Amino acid sequence: MTRLLACAIAAAAAANAHALQAVDDRGATIHLERPAQRMVSLAPHLAEIAFAAGAGAKLAGVSTFSRHPAEAARLPVIASFGRVDIERLIVLQPDLVLAWRSGNSPLQIERLERLGFPVFVTETKSLADIPRIIRLVGTLAGTEGAAEDRARRFENQTESLARRYAGARRVAVFLEIWHRPMLTVNGAHLISDAVRLCGGRNVFAPAGPLTPLVSREQVLAARPEVIVVAGGFGSEAPEAWRGFEPVSAVRHRRIYAIDPDLLHGQGPRVIEGVRALCERFELARG
Repeated sequence: MTRLLACAIAAAAAANAHALQAVDDRGATIHLERPAQRMVSLAPHLAEIAFAAGAGAKLAGVSTFSRHPAEAARLPVIASFGRVDIERLIVLQPDLVLAWRSGNSPLQIERLERLGFPVFVTETKSLADIPRIIRLVGTLAGTEGAAEDRARRFENQTESLARRYAGARRVAVFLEIWHRPMLTVNGAHLISDAVRLCGGRNVFAPAGPLTPLVSREQVLAARPEVIVVAGGFGSEAPEAWRGFEPVSAVRHRRIYAIDPDLLHGQGPRVIEGVRALCERFELARG
């Protein structure tokens, strides 16, 4: 009897040794009995992060626009524009769902949890959040080594840029993420953190909403030296800024287009957009 009890205790200890847990950005603790084997991601940047964490081979489903890396684009789509196709997801039977706090409906997340699917919800507010989330996904997927390597590489890249531009003259920046209506971001947004790293000052950092609408009068009053727009939207063209000539960024043609696929992303590829942003600020300083 004693031997049976000892065996049972040893078996339980062995099982617990493989159990994993992590706290997500809601403050919820996710428990897994073993590393996740079948995962789905409900936002494009989460697919990118899963691959960065060394867990790409475990991804069974993704959201629309999951293009990076190229392997993600070949996976079944189970979410689109923040909405989850519950039936498709059930068919895939994932043992871990990666969700985006700002982009996925809390009601749908709750429904998935009621169905028994562990949902790990994250939110990227700063560049430092990207390696943090890579490490957490690596922990839950059992790919800690690969995740740590990728997270450190990203941190080294951001630290290198921070050192390079630490003494640079600060420039006042208007970040336009949509032209009509005119939309920007406040200081709590990831892109605003990139502006800070490059030695810039987001002129609408104090705004209340994360992505506030702004008027022509507000932009004129903010007096940005640089305007950064989403490449491909046409708002970098001079005719798009008629009437804004009192703004030095417009008067001196310091309107720079950066690929939103890079700068607006929330995965490790965003470092390419940050690097491009820093280079544009240097042009403006010159």
